[in-house]
Order: sequence, then C-alpha cells, then structure tokens
Amino acid sequence: MADATNKPLTRVGPEGGTPVLLLAEYDTPAAVMHAAEKVRDAGFTRWDVHTPFPVHGMDKAMGLPDSRLGWIVATMALIGFSTAVSLITWANVVSYPFIVGGKPAFSIPSYAPVCFELTVLLSAFGAVFGMFGLNKLPRHHHAVFESDRFRAVTDDKFFVSVEYADPKFDDVRTRELLESTKPNHIEIVEDNES
Repeated sequence: MADATNKPLTRVGPEGGTPVLLLAEYDTPAAVMHAAEKVRDAGFTRWDVHTPFPVHGMDKAMGLPDSRLGWIVATMALIGFSTAVSLITWANVVSYPFIVGGKPAFSIPSYAPVCFELTVLLSAFGAVFGMFGLNKLPRHHHAVFESDRFRAVTDDKFFVSVEYADPKFDDVRTRELLESTKPNHIEIVEDNES
C-alpha cells in the first residue's frame, strides 16, 4: 500500500456531506490491535475501534482508563443500604415505636430483607443508567453507519475510525498513519452536520 497515498480515498455518506471521520478496515484482531496502538501513540483523542466481539487487551491498546461504572454502582449500593436502614429505623424507633412480642425496636434480622432489596435495586439502576451516561447513549445516529463496508463489523471485520474533529487530525498525516498499519480499505465518511 505504499503507493496508495496517491490514490483518492472512497467517500461515503450523503451527497454534499461534510467529512467527519476516516475509517480503516482490518481482517484480524491482531491487525486492529496494532493499529489501535499506533493511533494511541500518535496522540489522537477522538477515535474508536469497532469489533464484532470483545478483543482482550484492546482497552490497554487504546490507552483507556479503568471504567468508572464500578464506583457508580458501589455508590448507589451504599445509598440504597443507607436509605433502607434510615427508613426502617425511623419507622420502628421514631414514628411507630411499638414493641411486638418483646422484640427490640432496633432488630437487625428484620432489617435484612429491606436492606438487601434496596441495595440491589439502586445498584441495578446505577449500573444501567451509569452505563448509558458513560457511553453517551442513546445515540440514534453516528456517521460511521453511512459506510456500507461497516456492516461487516457485526460479522468478521474490524475497524478503526478517527474523527476529523480530533485536534491532531491532519488529512495527509492521519491517512499515512492508518496506511502504515496495512488496512484492507480506507475511506472518508461524510455526514450532514444538521
């Protein structure tokens, strides 16, 4: 592909669209992993890797930090547990201080079911809504879906997309960088910015 720099790139997307990303296609997980490492080392910040299945080590290859989702879930679990304890204590000790069967108002076994349920419930809400927030979902459209070749990402192809909006993006240098990773195909994806 050394002479491919003189060839014009395929442009896909709506007619009259604005270029929004450069999309490179690969055949193997190893090839896309190598490409991800090169893009990461080049200092790009607005780019992504698309694979048909999880690729072990891709987070490290992309330079991604550990997910914050665990902290969100742990915080919500603590809030659920604290809410349950507060609710039961208020109900049994402050609002309705009835002694039933000689049991104390503050009885740990009676707290277990409600504490468990509220901890699990708020943890689940934290996991689902935290994942949506961290992944910026729902996102009903992304320019990468303008590419017909991208449909193979759900079957057997691997892709790296670099956004034109990235501060380090340069038409020539970014194309040369992606070509140095020996992709099967590179194309410019256009989209309407409305």
